[in-house]
Amino acid sequence: MPYRRLPNTDNARLKALKTAYKKGKSTHPQELAFSQATFSRIELFINSFEKAIAHYKAAYETQVERSKEHQQLAKKARLYLSHFIQVLNMAIARGELQPAVREMYGMDIDESKLPSLNSDKDLIEWGKKIIEGEMNRTRRGMQPITNPTIAVVRVRYDQFVEAHNYQKVLQQNTQRMLAQLNDLRKKADEIIVDVWNEVEEHFKDLPDDERREKASSYGVVYVYRKNELKGLSLDSVIPNI
Repeated sequence: MPYRRLPNTDNARLKALKTAYKKGKSTHPQELAFSQATFSRIELFINSFEKAIAHYKAAYETQVERSKEHQQLAKKARLYLSHFIQVLNMAIARGELQPAVREMYGMDIDESKLPSLNSDKDLIEWGKKIIEGEMNRTRRGMQPITNPTIAVVRVRYDQFVEAHNYQKVLQQNTQRMLAQLNDLRKKADEIIVDVWNEVEEHFKDLPDDERREKASSYGVVYVYRKNELKGLSLDSVIPNI
């Protein structure tokens, strides 16, 4: 016997609700296979669920789209910051600056390797240290590092930090929309189960094939197991809705 399969995606949930809603609108209450109370629940719920799906999708798409810009700005900031540190280390290697100057940038005196700049957290932390270190050093009358200058580095860094902070806001928005949608998903599932249970109860005295056909018109989905499909013609298989 084919089994009933409840929807497990938002589109499938919405389709099941809309099918039941259309049946409720087009069928006389005395002939409807589910109660008017259940129809009222669908009517009051369906718009809010559809809007929640749309709002979550829009928030997620905005987050993904702005993430591309964020990654590009992070790449630029990482490039300029790493070049600045390399120029600093080369000046030390040439003897133009003393190794002790590294302490002003939050680096170990004997460490000539680039610090890790892989994550946003690393980039924010080291960007702040390097910018503050160079500003403190030049305030003491020392020659500034050039090619790139700290001013150029700071422009790239500030652009990245702004994008990073905005991305966090977008992520929070998406998570809030998802939490709201998850609550509505549970309610949608409850309503669909109630509709399908009432529909199957209404048609329970009909022969199996006719009962499934009638229930399917209300959006109830039946699926044949693989071993049940053997020997069945395409016309005899009830399509998934």
